[in-house]
Amino acid sequence: MEQYRLTAPQRLDATVELPASKSISNRALIIYALSGGTHLPENLSDCDDTNVIIKALQEMPEEIDIMAAGTAMRFMTAYLSVVPNGTHVLTGTERMKHRPIGILVDALRLLGADISYVGEEGFPPLRISGKRLKGGLLEIPGNVSSQYISALLMIGPTLKKGLTLRLTGHIISRPYIDLTLWTMREFGAEADWTAADTITVNPKPYQDRPYFIENDWSGASYWYEVMALTQDEEAKIRLSGLMDGSKQGDSVTRYIFSLLGVKNKFETKKVGIPQTVTVAKNGRCVPKLEYDFVNSPDLAQTFVVTCAAKGIPFHFTGLSTLKIKETDRIKALKTEMRKLGFVLKDVNDSELIWDGERCEPDFEQGIDTYEDHRMALSMAPFACIHPGLIINNPQVVTKSYPRFWDDLKKAGFTIEEL
Repeated sequence: MEQYRLTAPQRLDATVELPASKSISNRALIIYALSGGTHLPENLSDCDDTNVIIKALQEMPEEIDIMAAGTAMRFMTAYLSVVPNGTHVLTGTERMKHRPIGILVDALRLLGADISYVGEEGFPPLRISGKRLKGGLLEIPGNVSSQYISALLMIGPTLKKGLTLRLTGHIISRPYIDLTLWTMREFGAEADWTAADTITVNPKPYQDRPYFIENDWSGASYWYEVMALTQDEEAKIRLSGLMDGSKQGDSVTRYIFSLLGVKNKFETKKVGIPQTVTVAKNGRCVPKLEYDFVNSPDLAQTFVVTCAAKGIPFHFTGLSTLKIKETDRIKALKTEMRKLGFVLKDVNDSELIWDGERCEPDFEQGIDTYEDHRMALSMAPFACIHPGLIINNPQVVTKSYPRFWDDLKKAGFTIEEL
């Protein structure tokens, strides 16, 4: 087992070249392919999740292995259904074969897609034969993964009748849906909310066009966490390529961290262009944080670690999708936070609470990462509190932020391979 021992610098003054947005990259690639594009989007993410989509689109083998990339599994399922390019088997890691996909498959079948299960009903691998689909009206629960909804929306312009998607019940992760619609419109699609619960996509083909992808607010969140936890009161971190007014749901990072002692300043007052953000301490923290992560569940781990490390009790809701991510993140967080000395409680598989209860920490085992990039990324900044923090299987970060450990070293962190 590979292990890293992390020690934070006493003084922190760093410039970080953030990775490109994985969320936008993956959407832009699917849309680019559906447009018959000749202009590959620029500044694509170099993470595992994006690379498997690039490889699949370029090679289109009979068996497409998307490894642990959940986004790729959902997006490629819809893409392969509407591209008349033969039959393909879509598969992934053992964990991927236990991540549900039945809701998306059922929806695509209602549109006329030819999809069958190779193994267990409701789970990958899938056998998909692509063909032109008719489209029309479709209902899907609003409380499912937004990636199902995004996958359906992105194929909408290629359907003969377009797509009218009605979301029933409570709608979660709305910013990710809005990000999809925004990216679609960037490529000429006519797609928007036409009612509080309904999205209409007209059967107007995508237009091939040059496209530049902004950097990743999710990746930025770990540097905000470093700033919140560093002991250096004069610390400064400059983060490149971020957009004020970004459509990325995780751009809410900057607002939540302003409650936890972190301020930021954009290079200019221009909205809608990538620029550098300077992050520093503001010295003001709320005594307790209550937050609903229904629209940004990927940030939950970051704020669990940050709040506990700063001694700020919290009650986080809207976490129902965490159980079906790369790992059961609620269970993983409870286990690993106990190693750091914090006792978390969970409620209804959708809430996490820390009321200040502590336990004897156990740092010797190291922090397990569960094949989940965000476990490694969110836990690493705790080295600012505990010098010598050990991270087990640290290379999981390649799923979304391959250069993370190199960037930490450039910022002055000591990383010892054990």
